[in-house]
Amino acid sequence: MAREQLAVLNALDAAKTQWYHFTAIVIAGMGFFTDAYDLFCISLVTKLLGRIYYHVDGAPKPGSLPPNVAAAVNGVALVGTLVGQLFFGWLGDKMGRKKVYGLTLILMVVSSIASGLSFGSSAKGVIATLCFFRFWLGFGIGGDYPLSATIMSEYANKKTRGAFIAAVFAMQGFGILGGGIVGLIVSAAFDHAYKAPAYSVDAAASTVPQADYVWRIILMFGAIPAALTYYWRMKMPETARFTALVAKKAKQAAADMSKVLNMDLEAEEDKVIKIATDRTNSFGLFSREFLKRHGLHLLGTTTTWFLLDIAFYSQNLFQKDIFSAIGWIPKAASMNAIHEVYKIARAQTLIALCSTVPGYWFTVALIDIMGRFAIQLMGFFFMTVFMFALAIPYHHWTLEPNRIGFVIMYSLTFFFANFGPNATTFVVPAEIFPARLRSTCHGISAAAGKAGAIVGAFGFLYAAQSTDPAKTDAGYPPGIGVRYSLIMLGVINFFGMLFTLLVPESKGKSLEELTGENGDENDEKQIQMDPSRTVPI
Repeated sequence: MAREQLAVLNALDAAKTQWYHFTAIVIAGMGFFTDAYDLFCISLVTKLLGRIYYHVDGAPKPGSLPPNVAAAVNGVALVGTLVGQLFFGWLGDKMGRKKVYGLTLILMVVSSIASGLSFGSSAKGVIATLCFFRFWLGFGIGGDYPLSATIMSEYANKKTRGAFIAAVFAMQGFGILGGGIVGLIVSAAFDHAYKAPAYSVDAAASTVPQADYVWRIILMFGAIPAALTYYWRMKMPETARFTALVAKKAKQAAADMSKVLNMDLEAEEDKVIKIATDRTNSFGLFSREFLKRHGLHLLGTTTTWFLLDIAFYSQNLFQKDIFSAIGWIPKAASMNAIHEVYKIARAQTLIALCSTVPGYWFTVALIDIMGRFAIQLMGFFFMTVFMFALAIPYHHWTLEPNRIGFVIMYSLTFFFANFGPNATTFVVPAEIFPARLRSTCHGISAAAGKAGAIVGAFGFLYAAQSTDPAKTDAGYPPGIGVRYSLIMLGVINFFGMLFTLLVPESKGKSLEELTGENGDENDEKQIQMDPSRTVPI
């Protein structure tokens, strides 16, 4: 039987776009700026770490991180993120979104600074300390995923909710861009101040002692934007949906949102009690009822995010290797250590500027017009097409005249990842699950994504190695080569397209309409079979 929605939630759904919406986007978005900066800036400095700590006298190539060390440095933050998503997602539903929100930010600030201050009397000591602090950095970042998405979805109106959640996630693009720009500025300044010959000219002198400051400054800079938003995070009131539907405090929800919306709202305690005592609003995550109502939805959100992140992170973390393979970044021996950081940062900045950032904002502009399903399906489709277009004629792209064409095609895969599943897999889990399980289910979906990121990051390290043992990086066994790695990623994207069919369309509906928390059986039927699509879900 249909029940009228709480007035406070109705007011949020119907609210015109106001200043508090933009405040919430900036507060949550700066966390995501920091998340992306911290996760991806490591790819700028891994080759520098190899030169500083793993230099071998008389070797024809500069020092590089051994396979197990490279995997740990690149992957440990992702492992921390996965654990953080599960833990803080669950905690956000138990304690409230706001209480946990500040804790994740403190963890990120402290761990960013500590990563740059990694100490040790040996190479092993420095790298072990770095990995320790990057795990805890990832743990804090992990909490930001479910909490930021849930807070934004619960604050937004239903007309532009998708754009607001996507705008928070789009700050990730600026974080990646920011990492590239900071890398450019720091490396250019040090390269200018401390002149050094190329490795091939003088191996020992090519890495100046001051190069050790470069990677530390780049890693520590991530603490600044996070620290700047801490005060504002703490001033945000708890979301009305948690306060009313989970904590059952009708007066508090009405008082908080009256201030936010600048209007008088009545505390409807009777309605809150009715919702609380309704059997259909009390099932748990591991219940048969949840499996029946949301089992396929959770399968859809977890599998699509898992498959997307295999492709997305293997490309992003190792784009410097791809650029080197096609000659866009010169051979390591032809540069000094700091200049190599500059070249890698320049490549990452160009890719972010030309494809990553625009892709995110295309999603923001169109998600409430096209819908989540259409954008996700289209994104996976074009990622599949461009991966195969890069992989099948791979030799053609490695030839000198065609290298710019390779970079353009490669950029397009990033564009359609971000104007596609990289944004929508973040948005949808924050909308389609009940308030008392929303943060937990988003955390589970995001953790599945990070599991995919770990597969991508670790797997691509080995898979992309040349089939010729003489051409592999030091310490790596022969792999299947870049070409076949790209074919594998194309196949993964194709499966992402198939699993998208399990994900419901949430455009234009209130959160309670999507989850059935109004007690309307018709809402539930709509979720099980969305009439706007021909595919049963």
